[in-house]
Amino acid sequence: MKEKYLGMNKKVIILIAIVILAISAYGAYYISDTYHADETALKYMNGTDDVAVIKTENGLLLDGPGNDTALIFYPGAKIEYISYLPLLTQISTEGVDCFLVEMPLNLAIFGKNSADDIINQYNYTEYVMSGHSLGGVMAAQYLNETNNTDALILLAAYSDKQINKPVLSIYATEDKVLNMETYNENLPFISNNLSEVIIDGGNHAQIGNYGNQPKDGIAKISPQKQQKEIADEIIRFIDGLN
Repeated sequence: MKEKYLGMNKKVIILIAIVILAISAYGAYYISDTYHADETALKYMNGTDDVAVIKTENGLLLDGPGNDTALIFYPGAKIEYISYLPLLTQISTEGVDCFLVEMPLNLAIFGKNSADDIINQYNYTEYVMSGHSLGGVMAAQYLNETNNTDALILLAAYSDKQINKPVLSIYATEDKVLNMETYNENLPFISNNLSEVIIDGGNHAQIGNYGNQPKDGIAKISPQKQQKEIADEIIRFIDGLN
């Protein structure tokens, strides 16, 4: 009988070891499959003459010349959050401070309520939710489920919940990652107060600085041009809220 139990224990140990190895292998695959920030994005970690980059509990604050309005930004799925520094620095330079959220496992579904910590710690007059791709979907859900924020900016994203506050939706003509059928099906959720902008020649990945993305279209404009157009539209939209 003792030998039987010993045999069972060995089987359990082997099974546990297999599970641990499988989890480790998946973790290694996941890390290697993450889209990492490129050298251009990394250069913005030290800020600019107009924008200070400050570490927060759940990401970064891009503190520019503005004091009244803050943009809370949720990154796209499996994208290193600092990839969005070039875009958000442009926005902060124009007077809208930006909170760039670092998501658990680089997935906004695990940090949908991250905006709570920001809103509870800071005292801006106006908060605007925003996000790229999956991050935009989660930002929309946060706005729908709370009354803490004043507007929504979707970048290559959609809302699957009703939004009754001002919405700016931006996507690009060469974006092949955003599912346009799903986007259009969910359009009624944001149609009450929607401003829609289509960037001619842009694609999905150039919203951030993390390189090419599989299945995406080939952009016909540079990342700098695409991000400048996006930043200009965001500033125009936020200015119009007042």
